[in-house]
Amino acid sequence: MTAAESGGSVVRRILLGSQLRRLRETRGITREAAGYSIRASESKISRMELGRVSFKARDIEDLLTLYGVADEGERGALLGLAREANVAGWWHSFGDVLPGWFQTYIGLEGAASLIRIYEVQFVHGLLQTEAYAHAVVSRGMQGAPSSDIDRRVALRLERQKALVSERAPRFHAVLDEAALRRPYGDRAVMQGQLRHLIEVSEQANITLQVMPFSFGGHAGESGAFTMLSFPESDLSDVVFLEQLTSALYLDKREEVAQYERVMERLKEDSPGPEESRDVLRGLLQLI
Repeated sequence: MTAAESGGSVVRRILLGSQLRRLRETRGITREAAGYSIRASESKISRMELGRVSFKARDIEDLLTLYGVADEGERGALLGLAREANVAGWWHSFGDVLPGWFQTYIGLEGAASLIRIYEVQFVHGLLQTEAYAHAVVSRGMQGAPSSDIDRRVALRLERQKALVSERAPRFHAVLDEAALRRPYGDRAVMQGQLRHLIEVSEQANITLQVMPFSFGGHAGESGAFTMLSFPESDLSDVVFLEQLTSALYLDKREEVAQYERVMERLKEDSPGPEESRDVLRGLLQLI
């Protein structure tokens, strides 16, 4: 199973949840009433509509009945979507070292057709070498068993396979110069990481830009973020904001639009891909 195929289960869960929410709101039914109909709480309906939980066929059938969906074709399609949404992704085998709140992101990342990121603290995980990833994970998991660190690094390397797969997404990264100058690991690790960035930036589906210190203040003042776009027309873009112990997933049109504007400004104000490779080569000579 490819990352895109397993990630599709998360997308289907979100699609189903959004359709259930639309049906409920169209009928003027509260979350509380919907929860009562399936012997559950209002909060469970909210989690279902956000695609944060798996779906039971009986719950979907009862909700469709409550919402007045009698057409067998429509019911069958939504129940089929529920079955597909419950397929476990490859990353569940890393559940021992993977925070639950990050599993949704990995599924979305694997299903995205366009990934846009801005990073300021370190090189983005999809672009890290194994040695650099090990240094970053070790720093973030101080005191953890070496086996857990190795597992987290292995997960990161597994995610990277999506960028070279048959259905690889387009990937546009803007890295702040701070992310490239802050050392993780020794001199050899940083040299290897910079060489890797120069190499991968030549891939047809990857665009890499560096926001240099010399530009001064810029549009990315709010910090790192990731924007995910999907081939499914029914699924809106998602902005992912990682926090220390959780994450935010923004999909409201007005919120996504603000990050879209920031990303466009960062792309316009940063040197182009070839000039950014020159920046990387210059930093490599300084190490």
